[in-house]
Amino acid sequence: MFQILDEHREYLSDPNRIDAFSRAIAEIVKPGDVVIDLGSGSGILGLLACRAGARRVYAIDNCGLTQLEREIFAANGFADRVVCIKGFSTRVSLPEPADVVLCDQLGYFGFNAGIIEFLSDARHRLLKPGRGIIPARFDLCVAPLEAPETWADCEFWKRPCAGFDMTPAYTAAVNTGYARTFRSNQAIAAPQVILSVDLTHDSESRIADKVTAAFSRDATLHGLAGWFDAELSPSVRMTNSPFAEKAILRPAFFLPLDPTTVHANERFEVAITIVPRESLISWTVEIIGDDARPRTRFSHSTFRGMLLCPEDLRKAAPDFVPTLNDWGEARRTVFALCDGRRTLREIENEVLRQHANLFPSSAEAAAFVAEVMVPYVHEDSNF
Repeated sequence: MFQILDEHREYLSDPNRIDAFSRAIAEIVKPGDVVIDLGSGSGILGLLACRAGARRVYAIDNCGLTQLEREIFAANGFADRVVCIKGFSTRVSLPEPADVVLCDQLGYFGFNAGIIEFLSDARHRLLKPGRGIIPARFDLCVAPLEAPETWADCEFWKRPCAGFDMTPAYTAAVNTGYARTFRSNQAIAAPQVILSVDLTHDSESRIADKVTAAFSRDATLHGLAGWFDAELSPSVRMTNSPFAEKAILRPAFFLPLDPTTVHANERFEVAITIVPRESLISWTVEIIGDDARPRTRFSHSTFRGMLLCPEDLRKAAPDFVPTLNDWGEARRTVFALCDGRRTLREIENEVLRQHANLFPSSAEAAAFVAEVMVPYVHEDSNF
């Protein structure tokens, strides 16, 4: 819980983020509006919506802050206008359609915190047709970097540790994105917009594009910085760009490349492909010499950076015939006992009786039942 709370303390300590959302919400939310805050966290966006005159705010989040969020709304006099819902927004139904949906799930590189999927679902199921979405769209931007310190995180795996060879991890390390903070003078070419995503319309399941530009100086290329530039409202933008004067306090995304010497008379071509639902990103870079011919090419993908075990892959094969282990049978027992008649205590006692080999005590059986049951049971309506 401390880590969750501290994460939101950092969000609330970012004046550029708070100011951007405050101005955008004041521009979009009208008195009497119904507002949804997806991934509401501490409730700050819902508070800003209430200040703008929202009649009702549905604050939806699956983290452990829901009760604290209720107390924060009550402390500010908005308890009667806000409904806090613990759960995944894609599994929530509301008693009325919304006028505005708010969401700050932009992550480091726009797509990687699920904003495309969350807003698409909310737009189809929970929002009045054609009404407001914050943010409405975002650009994904890249710039080649000279960043030896960041590259060292990848190169670490080439060095022995206590005399042991760790190089098998190197392939995964160079096919992984890293959240890092950069200085603008580390760029060795002008920033480029490589992809634009309109959150008010459906996106393709796979988005891709490429850009070409010239290097601005002789340098060693270590990778790409990636960041977002989001339109929160017609007059308000928010970015985590290392080049922006009023960037929010969120690191950019580093996509590594093997260190390569480049020259000011050369060009580069960057191609990026993203599959948002799978959180997959592929990046290819070609260095084009002064003779207009590609002289170096790099190709990376977070798919190659996934830590996949053969045991798990076998279980995912279409012809695999699964059988439940003892823990799976215990979970099945919990679901079978949730029949609308038994109390929680009766379910815990029966699980302990049927699976005594798994639970040394009734307390451990109770914790297991709660873990299995809580995300899936009905509860009294919040509305």
